[in-house]
Amino acid sequence: MHLTGILVGLASFAIIGLFHPVVVKTEYYAGKKAWPVFLVVGLLACGASLLTGNGTASALLAVFGFTSFWTIKELFEQEERVRKGWFPANPKRGQSDRETAKPG
Repeated sequence: MHLTGILVGLASFAIIGLFHPVVVKTEYYAGKKAWPVFLVVGLLACGASLLTGNGTASALLAVFGFTSFWTIKELFEQEERVRKGWFPANPKRGQSDRETAKPG
């Protein structure tokens, strides 16, 4: 019996699940301006995936990398959710940081 697929699936589920609070906290403390960090992390993880000889590690690095890319989109959407009042806004960041999310 080969458990690699199940392990990759379980780890993928965990990676994606762990990124949800990362999105919420990142938007709260830094806003969407943190998106380049996730771009660099995603590129590094995908690059490492290409260079890794172990198939399981390569798959997990790719999942991590593409989850980082997806986080960029989620940061922008999280800002909109905060604007709608679905999540709390960080009062220390000020209104000027959130005004860019309003459609104009």
